[in-house]
Amino acid sequence: MKVQNITDIEGFFKVVDSCEGKVELVTGEGDRLNLKSKLSQYVSMANIFSNGEIPELEIVAHEPQDIDKLVKFMLLGTGKED
Repeated sequence: MKVQNITDIEGFFKVVDSCEGKVELVTGEGDRLNLKSKLSQYVSMANIFSNGEIPELEIVAHEPQDIDKLVKFMLLGTGKED
């Protein structure tokens, strides 16, 4: 899924951390970074913010319920269950 304009970075990573399966960031070069790894989270965010703008990101979640959590966060700003 392609995402843009993530303004709540901490909230986004809380949702990623709550996912059951793999969640990956696909780089422009086609590399996949495991977003459940804290090191990958820091590296990916440092690269994203290094040029002063947030580009479109491609996120791959491998479990359907994780995709639902991420979509809900993008649409509603929350990953919590109702």
